[in-house]
Amino acid sequence: MFSKRRRTCILLLVIGLVLAACGDNEKEEQQTDSGSDGPASETEKEQSSFRYPLTGLPTETASTQRAIAVTVNNHPIARPQSGLSQADIVYELLAEGSITRFLAIYQSELPERIGPIRSSRDYFIDIAKGFQSLYIAHGYSPSAKKRLLSGEIDQLNGIQYDGTLFKRSSDRQAPHNSYITQGNIVKGAENEGYELDTPPEPLEFLTNEEVESLEGDQVGAIQVSYSQNDQFISNYEYDQENEKYTRTSNGEQTIDSETEEPVLLDNVIVIETEHQVMDSKGRRAIDLTSGGKALLFQKGLVREIEWKDFDGRPLPYEDGLPAKLVPGKTWISIIPSLDIVSYNK
Repeated sequence: MFSKRRRTCILLLVIGLVLAACGDNEKEEQQTDSGSDGPASETEKEQSSFRYPLTGLPTETASTQRAIAVTVNNHPIARPQSGLSQADIVYELLAEGSITRFLAIYQSELPERIGPIRSSRDYFIDIAKGFQSLYIAHGYSPSAKKRLLSGEIDQLNGIQYDGTLFKRSSDRQAPHNSYITQGNIVKGAENEGYELDTPPEPLEFLTNEEVESLEGDQVGAIQVSYSQNDQFISNYEYDQENEKYTRTSNGEQTIDSETEEPVLLDNVIVIETEHQVMDSKGRRAIDLTSGGKALLFQKGLVREIEWKDFDGRPLPYEDGLPAKLVPGKTWISIIPSLDIVSYNK
């Protein structure tokens, strides 16, 4: 039985996440139903001393939401996915063979519906832990199963909650049809006694002045070829008008199935690290600790940098220090070799 105080905290969390997911900039006084100061102006927001820890974007009050990390399916049958456009950070990694999966990390926003959700791998657990996340997946590899069932990380898995917290969509075939809602994430956390008010450590972000003075080589379209199969070739293009990167795969723009909004990115990072095939199904062990070469794409520019493991987070570094990000959303591709990356200068 949970205390009245805990139930109140959970209720306030749900309200806050719903407001963020809807993109509503109004912040109502939650103590009354009648009083409201109205939405803050853009100037007031820019002057706010509070920033979301994983996007660096301004918020009127300190953000206390815990990060939610979700393994999202990227099989062609699973596209378009639900909730990707609202992720603060997406890591893309090879899962088996040439098939990639995403680890979508939510903190500033939590979508109403996320999926399709797919099974866990050890490296998804490692990254989720690095962001102090509540981790969500549906299924697991043998080694990931041992770790998840040991209680190593707070987690909700569709194996235990299929048909309850996780719902199957009738318009897609299993295993490409498992989804979870915002409400069921909060419900599952409450059932398991997980805290949802422990925000992750913030990333480093550029100031407006630093963004304006960014240096690097001007580049055009970026291509990351996880395989020779077009279905797993990712393309990124910088939109000068919107000052965002768009993403396409197999010629189709990556959009949100629920809203049809495109995934728009402010930072595209490519990390090279060692991959080893571990079994006949093509499952891999991926080195997320040794560091190595990386590429950082920002504002239509590219810089050759490095990456390091920072408390479980594989992140870009430059001149020995964490590379600052453009405030906004980030996509990080983890690959076995930079040779599979191409772009036009």
